[in-house]
Amino acid sequence: MRLHYLQHVPFENPGSILTWAQENGHLITNTQLYKDETLPMQHDFDWLVIMGGPMNIYEEESYPWLVDEKVLIKEAIASGKVVIGLCLGGQLIADVIGGKVTTNPYKEIGWFPIRLSEEARLSPLFSFFPAEPIVFQWHGDTFSVLPAEATCIGESDACKHQAFIYKKRVFGFQYHMENTPMIIKGLVENCREEMVHDVYVQTAEELLAHPGYIEQNNQWMKLFLTQLEEMDRKGEL
Repeated sequence: MRLHYLQHVPFENPGSILTWAQENGHLITNTQLYKDETLPMQHDFDWLVIMGGPMNIYEEESYPWLVDEKVLIKEAIASGKVVIGLCLGGQLIADVIGGKVTTNPYKEIGWFPIRLSEEARLSPLFSFFPAEPIVFQWHGDTFSVLPAEATCIGESDACKHQAFIYKKRVFGFQYHMENTPMIIKGLVENCREEMVHDVYVQTAEELLAHPGYIEQNNQWMKLFLTQLEEMDRKGEL
């Protein structure tokens, strides 16, 4: 399987997704958009992973590569690829499928529980999750409106839409299960100005104080990807 990922800033790489892909012998390619690298053609990859980043989906003037990135994502979905978006990546997916991305009522930064829907927990893709997993958040915007074809599968007190599935093969996550300690340190170092005092914003010390949460999130991500690959291979998506 050929996995391609889109990276928006140097400090947000796919983390445990890369580890999983390497352990399973998959071909990994990438586009570093902040370096203005050339995007791939649709025939170059099977799965597309879209990373997070501090920019917003509507900031095309400051980040002109967003225009072509959205076209690539839309074409990948139309081509029937498996597409996974994380935080900004999930928002980009929501935008190209006809949803809306707006400022969330609360900024969410830190470790917080989400609630998975009963439908999600009955799916083999999510059956191993607890009802309220604690996941890592770092966002101010969110996919506040989803099209009818998308199914919201997670919510929290701070954010109504935490995850969605679109046409069985496209997944948007507002939260991060791929983050390693190095990625979280990079976020703290590069985006510290976003950590304003608020009800759902934890301190840098709190963010870095839970290696057990990081390990558990990485394990959930690997289990999700393994099940997704198996169902994709069997034609069950």
